[in-house]
Amino acid sequence: MTGQANAAPVIVKRKKIVVAGGHHGGAWKVAYADFVTAMMAFFLLMWLLNATTEKQRKGLADYFNPTIPVNRISGGGEGMFGGQSVFSEQAVAQMGTGGSMVRPTEERQARGQTGVDRAAEDGAAESEETRALRAIEERLLGRGGESLVSETLLRHIVTRVTDEGLIVEIFDLPGAPLFEGEGDRPLPLASALAGVIAEAFGVVANEVAVQGHTRAYPIVLAVNPVWGLSAARAQAMRRMITAAGLEEGRLQRVTGFADRRPAVTDPMAVRNNRLEVILLRHRR
Repeated sequence: MTGQANAAPVIVKRKKIVVAGGHHGGAWKVAYADFVTAMMAFFLLMWLLNATTEKQRKGLADYFNPTIPVNRISGGGEGMFGGQSVFSEQAVAQMGTGGSMVRPTEERQARGQTGVDRAAEDGAAESEETRALRAIEERLLGRGGESLVSETLLRHIVTRVTDEGLIVEIFDLPGAPLFEGEGDRPLPLASALAGVIAEAFGVVANEVAVQGHTRAYPIVLAVNPVWGLSAARAQAMRRMITAAGLEEGRLQRVTGFADRRPAVTDPMAVRNNRLEVILLRHRR
């Protein structure tokens, strides 16, 4: 009993741990960053809806749609989003589900939906006509070793075979125009080119079309001459190629497009002064 009475009492201290005021391990920073990211994405979406066209929004939707990896028609390639579909005519894929023409006309760009070239659909006769047009093009430019055009004239010629036919484009160069001043009187250079075109087109009986284009003029002019000038130059080319031996009855149309279809970015560049003589396909 004496030993137990003299024993020291046992004192138990309980500490209350207060967690308030800690840094929480930084979890709130992650949550805040997620919130800021979500808000930024939201405002970006609102801006895109306001700043894009319906065509561009469709292209963006197709791009992010996992069930359609590449849309057949829409690529969103317009305006500030200036990209292009991998199946556009300028991309690597020329067949498949996208554009079926290597050099399409303006009216038929990026409209391939069947995955089959129009020329193949028209049968073997169409293929033979395409080969004939390319043979005329190669002879005109001398790709086969013999050219109808001298080096001086060749600088003024660009050719291409399209679904419309063989287009021979002749154009002004700085210091080397086809017509006198701003008129429709042809210079010897234009007459020589017309003779070459008439000779090249003489080996077939296809119909022919002539299109005139001009550069843009300052808007301060009281009378803008582009419409009359383009039509007058197209008529001058018609007269030159018929005088060089092309049958008058083969001319299907003569058209002036004024400055509505510039060939280069600068609408006032002399390169936009040009004529297109088209050897049309038989089905046109």
